[in-house]
Amino acid sequence: MSVWNPDSTGISDEPLDLTDPALVTDPFRAYAPIRERGQMVRGRVPGVDPMWVATCHDDIRTLMSDSRFTIDATAVPGAPVAHRTEQTWRARGMYREYEKYLRVGIFDADGPAHRRLRGRVSAAFSPRRVAALRPRIEATATHLLDRLPDHAEDGVVDLIEHFARPLPITVICELIAVHEADRDRWRARSATLAAGVCGDELGDALAGMVDDAIALVGHHTAHPGNDLISDLLAAQHPDRLSTEELVSLIVNLVVAGHITTVNLIANGTAALLTHPGQLALLREDPTLMPHAVDELMRYCGPVVRALPRYALCDTTLGSTPVKAGEAVLPIVSAANRDPAAFTDPDRLDISRTRHSREHHLGFGHGAHRCLGAHLAHEETGIALTTLLNRFPGLRLATDPRHLQHGTNPVNWHLKALPVRW
Repeated sequence: MSVWNPDSTGISDEPLDLTDPALVTDPFRAYAPIRERGQMVRGRVPGVDPMWVATCHDDIRTLMSDSRFTIDATAVPGAPVAHRTEQTWRARGMYREYEKYLRVGIFDADGPAHRRLRGRVSAAFSPRRVAALRPRIEATATHLLDRLPDHAEDGVVDLIEHFARPLPITVICELIAVHEADRDRWRARSATLAAGVCGDELGDALAGMVDDAIALVGHHTAHPGNDLISDLLAAQHPDRLSTEELVSLIVNLVVAGHITTVNLIANGTAALLTHPGQLALLREDPTLMPHAVDELMRYCGPVVRALPRYALCDTTLGSTPVKAGEAVLPIVSAANRDPAAFTDPDRLDISRTRHSREHHLGFGHGAHRCLGAHLAHEETGIALTTLLNRFPGLRLATDPRHLQHGTNPVNWHLKALPVRW
């Protein structure tokens, strides 16, 4: 049941239901009155212990970079702290025997453990390495667009199913050298996880992906090649990652990296097609594309909320007291529309970062800034460039008001994006 009305002047003091349909379908507008309170509120998710909910840009930047907070629940001194991410996955249907792949992952580590894991992997996602992937990304995008008319029915095609989704998963599969014959299975499981399903459907998809990742690590151990996993398995490296760490990395690359890029491409395309002035500006000046990708990540980015942080001591965030061990959930979509951080935040302006130093939090901030941010940024820019060049008459095939969003409260995404040209 909803505990508040976004059109009302007040908000209930009851814990905020983070699965409220209003928050899920339009997090940018729906979190605004909460943010305007200037203080954090308590939030709840079924099956998960309560958390503070941070919506202000400055609070979330602090949360993501201040040493008073950690992403690792086990690092809090004293009694054990409930692992909110693990609780969330468990409530959605993750099987318990797969929980360990959350605990050993780069996204759940902090301090020296995080620096060790990130240090081993970060070079593979550096701007230089990502730039080297550009020809392959462009070729993949071109191939998918060549086939796009074959999928059209009465001149209409779902751009997510036939372009936005297969592009990033193909790139990731090549990066970690998944055999061509196995890629359809990886794509299907990734699509299932992206849909925000729960229960056995999610449990089976996640378990299958972990099992495939274990098999992939085993294959590259026996048959090393020129790929990311083989490089990380190199026996001569003094700080070789364990099998569990590698499996966790692979799963997180797919779950976090792929899903975010799929939805950024789709959300960004929809935003441009519904803002013809901005689309025309981009066509007139293609050098704006890097700025456009950042603005789209701010304006309609898929990341509704980042991983929770835990207070290492009694402290204050903004004007809200936080006790040691309490969890704080960063609502990124609210921060990226904060008028205290952005001029006219509800306006799409693809030239925004050309004229200002306003920085969105769509890729995070601090030590845990998204490892694959450069790759996601490059893929999205290439996807939008090739798409708009190939189909200059591209337009929505339905009223924008009829576009339906998924029910995943973590990722803001469209169920489908029907277009014609």
